[in-house]
Order: sequence, then C-alpha cells, then structure tokens
Amino acid sequence: MTDVNAFIDNEVKSNDVVLFMKGTPTFPQCGFSGQVVQILDYVGAPYKGINVLEDMAVRDGIKAYSNWPTIPQLYVKGEFVGGCDIVREMFQAGELQDLMKSKGISVRETAA
Repeated sequence: MTDVNAFIDNEVKSNDVVLFMKGTPTFPQCGFSGQVVQILDYVGAPYKGINVLEDMAVRDGIKAYSNWPTIPQLYVKGEFVGGCDIVREMFQAGELQDLMKSKGISVRETAA
C-alpha cells in the first residue's frame, strides 16, 4: 500500500464523514464541492473536508481508491457514498439523512 493510499484509507476509516473536495468547507473552490458542503452543512452532519488541490497525489489517489473519476467524493463510516449528483439526489429524497442516521451520525431534523 502506498503512502497516499494509506493516508486516504486512514482518513476514510478514522472519520465518520469525510469529503474529499476541491478547496475547504469554508472556501470551496469548485461549484460541485460547494454544493456538497451546503448539503452537509444544511443537514448538520459533522464532517472533515480534505482539500485535494493541496496534493496532486491525494487528488489522483482518491480517484483510484474509490474507482470514481470525479471530485468531490463523500464517505460515511468508511463507505463511499458518491459525488455531487448522487449526494444531491440522496439529499433531495431524504436518503442521505436516513443513511447517516442509520450509521449513528446525528443530523438535523428537516421538515419534509
């Protein structure tokens, strides 16, 4: 296992919710990353943002780790959830909140 792969694996497994993104949660540097940040902030889920723009090895490594070609990538309790479109669709259907609750992550109750 490479150092980058080990770093990614450790982040995914040691944090309940991890978002590999372009930029940071306070300063997203792409619209797709910004959308996922807005969704996570709205549902109130605590998460760790990892800026892939700071390290090309992490940027390339996360794509290989998940076998998913795009960023952002959301992981919940070690499980790859998806990118922006999947997260947005799950959120709109209430599935993202249900997934987080089922894994013991507290989320804000939202009116349907």
